[in-house]
Amino acid sequence: MSESKTTVSAGPLWLRRLRAAGGSLPERLHGFRGHTTRQWRRSLQFRTVAATVMLTAMAFVGVGAFLSGQIAQGLYQERLATALDESRRGFSTVESIFDGAIGSDQATTTEVVLDALSQLQGSFDENDRKVLLVPVFGEDQENLWLGETNVGGLTSNAIPDELREAIATGEADAIHYRPVTIVVENRDVPAIAVGTRVVLPPGNEYELYLVYNIASAQQTLDYIHRSLWVAGAVLLLLVGTIAWFVTRAVVGPVGHAADVSEKLAAGELQERMEVHGEDEVARLGASFNHMADSLQHQITQLAELSQMQQRFVSDVSHELRTPLTTVRMATEVLYEARNEFDPVNERSAELLYVQVERFQALLADLLEISRFDAGAAVLESEPTDIFTVVRSVIEGAQPLADQSGSQVSVVSSLQRCVVDMDARRIDRILRNLLVNALEHGDGNPIEFLVEATDTTVAVAVRDHGIGMSELDASRVFDRFWRADPARARTSGGSGLGLSIATEDARLHGGWLDASGREDQGSCFRLTLPRSRDADAGEPPIPLPPADFSNQADTRQPTSSPDSTGPAARKNSDEVKT
Repeated sequence: MSESKTTVSAGPLWLRRLRAAGGSLPERLHGFRGHTTRQWRRSLQFRTVAATVMLTAMAFVGVGAFLSGQIAQGLYQERLATALDESRRGFSTVESIFDGAIGSDQATTTEVVLDALSQLQGSFDENDRKVLLVPVFGEDQENLWLGETNVGGLTSNAIPDELREAIATGEADAIHYRPVTIVVENRDVPAIAVGTRVVLPPGNEYELYLVYNIASAQQTLDYIHRSLWVAGAVLLLLVGTIAWFVTRAVVGPVGHAADVSEKLAAGELQERMEVHGEDEVARLGASFNHMADSLQHQITQLAELSQMQQRFVSDVSHELRTPLTTVRMATEVLYEARNEFDPVNERSAELLYVQVERFQALLADLLEISRFDAGAAVLESEPTDIFTVVRSVIEGAQPLADQSGSQVSVVSSLQRCVVDMDARRIDRILRNLLVNALEHGDGNPIEFLVEATDTTVAVAVRDHGIGMSELDASRVFDRFWRADPARARTSGGSGLGLSIATEDARLHGGWLDASGREDQGSCFRLTLPRSRDADAGEPPIPLPPADFSNQADTRQPTSSPDSTGPAARKNSDEVKT
């Protein structure tokens, strides 16, 4: 018996690579699974090839299992038929010898049996066929002349009891068989045991077996299995390679189209797909390029029109400044002398003065918009207390607040909040929001809500007036847009105030947003980073406010962390106008 040794293998190639990459094996396996999952989600080619290989493997396993079963059954049946034919001839010969025996003593009977078994073994090798003669299963063996006899070293332990019982209880000349396992050269091999019942002189019954070694058939089957596995592996490799090339030919142009689309979206309008041939993919590329040409032409036209519009607004605004200044000076002279006129001319002088003031405000807004469009707006930021700006805005809007009858209050849990900002632009944003709230607040209270975190500050202006719909809130920052152009206006306006406020907020790295409900008021929120080097995070003031569902008193201050100290502090700073 040869001695076998067990060695520690380095493992498959993919496992060695995982170990060489560093880190624990579970971490590397997790990374490999994550990479495979990402490829499955993002790559159509990977999914197609993987699905094709998996389905082919499943089909191969199914067909291979069916073929293996059929081949194994065919080999076994062929070997069984051969064994049964040889056994019948051998059993007939032995029965003839036993029937013609004339001996009547134990020695003569033993000699006859040994000669018969030797003839039955014939030219077969002991490893290919073995002969066994045993007393009938379950019979009393004390008075028998001959015990268990074999040729080839086989014992009755190799014969299953089921087969022995079938021979013992069956007909005398019936042949039975069962698959068994025998030991050949210290290893177990498959075999077929064929047996029948014979009568020895002077009339004792025995079981006679011929056991055929079918290891050669098993070796043939194992060879077929190995061939099937190798063929299957080669087939999977070929199918995967073919699927990869086919999907690459189809998916490649699609991926190229996606890359070109991303470049077009990024502003590289000159990008085009490469077109080869006249097939469907080529037609797709040609159609895509035609679409890109059309988009580039339209975008170029729109850009030129936009530049022309910006230049027109800028030029007209600058050209109107000089004559408007002259008209304004003359208007001021007439306005100051209006008391000397008759009532009609006095009223005309007042209207002229008011409209010239509105015209000058509109011209100033147009100039400011032209600066933003040209990218000429400059931010002059410095650390400033946001509450200083809020109080200045409220004091500046006091006349309009007195006229509308609204009470303005500041609600905050903070006493001081320093922000790196351009105070002039933030003042303009908040003043615009407050004026809008006073105009549309219907005389109801108005709140300034101020809260901050370590990185972000938010200022919200909340009114309880006519409110606005969701559609109005989505368009309220558009240029020249008004929710109701026919609505009576007490202070006038160009429709550019909120657009300018939005640009001022973006210049600071922040943003403006709005929400409202009809007949429940509106809320505008300004969110800014506290430092120019930081990005604005999550606003500390919710939008919309919670009181949109129930008219709660939002003037009550809420508790939140104080940006000037670690302890939470509650403070309500109200400014009544």
